[in-house]
Amino acid sequence: MKKLKDETLFRLMRDYLTVYLPNQKCCSLNTIKSYRESLNLLFDFITTQKAIPLTDITFEVLNSQTIIEFLDWMEREHNWGTSTRNHRLSCIRSFFKYAGNMELTMIVYQNEIKKIPLKKNKDAKVVEFMTEQALKTVLEQPDTSTKNGIRDLFFMILMYDTGARDREVLDMKVKDFCVDLKNPCVYLTGKGEKTRVVPVMTKTVNHFHQYLKIFHSPTEENLNQYLFYTVRHGIKQQMSDDNVARFMKIYGTTAKKKCDEIPKKVHPHLFRHTRAMHLYRAGMPLALLSEWLGHAQLETTLIYAYADTEMKREAIKRATGANNPLIVGENPAYWKNDDELIKKLYGLK
Repeated sequence: MKKLKDETLFRLMRDYLTVYLPNQKCCSLNTIKSYRESLNLLFDFITTQKAIPLTDITFEVLNSQTIIEFLDWMEREHNWGTSTRNHRLSCIRSFFKYAGNMELTMIVYQNEIKKIPLKKNKDAKVVEFMTEQALKTVLEQPDTSTKNGIRDLFFMILMYDTGARDREVLDMKVKDFCVDLKNPCVYLTGKGEKTRVVPVMTKTVNHFHQYLKIFHSPTEENLNQYLFYTVRHGIKQQMSDDNVARFMKIYGTTAKKKCDEIPKKVHPHLFRHTRAMHLYRAGMPLALLSEWLGHAQLETTLIYAYADTEMKREAIKRATGANNPLIVGENPAYWKNDDELIKKLYGLK
């Protein structure tokens, strides 16, 4: 094997991914996977687009100009959105910061990468979600006379009912679904390995039982199996993100032909946004919604308040007196706290 031109680079990268992130930063496996993928994409770009062999890549090669070219190319050729671009840049910055902390001579490279600005996201406050009619149409697409159709329908119903992230549902084990008749719920493990309990509706429980009869036999051993799986060469494997994205894209395409309200692209996170917007419009306080979604910061949840122009319109109506000439003759609506809904979502009902 050809000798590495910059052994320090690869040594620091190995320690960053295998020691620093898991042991010192205590990052989750999914977070480490994201950081590793970002660095791999950068190296793949350099080897394929700039024709520099992997063994010849050095810190000098990884300059700001190269990284900007990489980000621009991925955004152009692979349709990266602004948030994806900025996330990848943040991952690369994190590695260079680690390298600068570990080797003083690397600080010059760290400072150069810090100069690359994050791209301003003009649509940062736009949240795409499905109307109730659009959601209903999408859920009608799976062929429930087939095993995969039953699986796909249950997956989408579970995603919507819990507002979970795609990875949270894929990481669920059979034992994570509690079917207590008075308080059915699921246990979700989110970012930072934080677990939260989310109540589910009776209809979701019914779909769970139907799904269980087909995909899992009732044994104690199966309780530790992934709830959603695929079979390859006779071996059960955890279902992949790509598998989910694939069938949702198909259902979105067929549903779009029947309902104009369907967004151009139906993807897993759309179900999370949809559930959050529906709950917010139903009157759930943002603080409760933030906890329910598993957000670490309330600011993250504010995107739903920014995005909902309909609720802004209603707020303006409520703030305008009944005698105001803009609404004379109309009866202004008032929000009412839905205590039953809050109790249900907190597992009190």
